[in-house]
Amino acid sequence: MMNKLILISILIGLSIIGAASIVVFSEDSLESQIQKTVYENDFTFYDVEKIKKSLEGKNIFMSTPVAITDHTVSQYCTYFDSKNEQKTVEYCTTTALLNSDDQTIGNLNMGGTTDGPVMALAIIDASPFLNSRYDEVNSVFEIMVETLVCDCWEQRQPGGFDTVKSWIDAASEKYEKSSQTTMKSEITGLDNKRLILEITSSGESYLWTLLVLK
Repeated sequence: MMNKLILISILIGLSIIGAASIVVFSEDSLESQIQKTVYENDFTFYDVEKIKKSLEGKNIFMSTPVAITDHTVSQYCTYFDSKNEQKTVEYCTTTALLNSDDQTIGNLNMGGTTDGPVMALAIIDASPFLNSRYDEVNSVFEIMVETLVCDCWEQRQPGGFDTVKSWIDAASEKYEKSSQTTMKSEITGLDNKRLILEITSSGESYLWTLLVLK
């Protein structure tokens, strides 16, 4: 499936500086105040296989992960921390996401060091309409949260959203009412993670991105 790998180059956060629609939801709990090292008892590069198996049940398939260690790594695993400082990683893996028609719909990337990731992101290209990949966006983002964060969303309901889908729906509705080309919604403190949902227009298509940060 290597010939199916199409890398979608992104710079998470660069496009949202100055964006009008930035919504942050914080989980204030004892758990969220506990300081941990980012590699302790957390998701690993091997979790890509768990995501792959779960996505197959939704008729979404993944290529074999490809490591990126050269100067282009910043194009695929760049993010901004809570202080809005740009961060890059030294090691990044990327996989292509394909639908049942064998069409590439996006990528799933993980970045950190060879010891383990500090971030994971999925980016899905939807065209010609915002919700053209609605089912795929919901499936990929929900499975990412369940696998890399916790299977506790319905119990915790961060931001007042009872499901990941309801969070996505709220972001979509807000984006459609906004005049900005980019919008992000952030949830912090869920199992000591930051979840950043971003929607942006790239001309003839829309890019949906979910970033999970330790």
